[in-house]
Amino acid sequence: VQLQAFGGGLVQPGGSLRLSCAASGSGFSINTMGWYRQTPGKQRELVAAIADGGSTNYADSVKGRFTVSRDNAKKTVYLQMNSLKPEDTAVYYCNADIVITWQLRTYTYWGQGTKVTVSS
Repeated sequence: VQLQAFGGGLVQPGGSLRLSCAASGSGFSINTMGWYRQTPGKQRELVAAIADGGSTNYADSVKGRFTVSRDNAKKTVYLQMNSLKPEDTAVYYCNADIVITWQLRTYTYWGQGTKVTVSS
């Protein structure tokens, strides 16, 4: 199982970016998917998460600006980021709680980070 993230880049304050993260492989199902971010010297923090049933959870700092969604058929999670601020600058990581079917065990997988820079 692999997670691959796309969509980071440079954007001006007030702008928008959309991140996506796709899971590849076979023999698994996906529970919660989410996005975390990390800046130098700080711990990785939760940005947003979405359960397989669709319920969502957001960090207070992004509520009303970011939207997490998923396409279960495509095994993909998205993060739509609007009204971006310089303090949103970070490396963003996707993760997923994946159930390996034949084991009936859940593992947390991480994608590679994608850098988001908000600057004028």
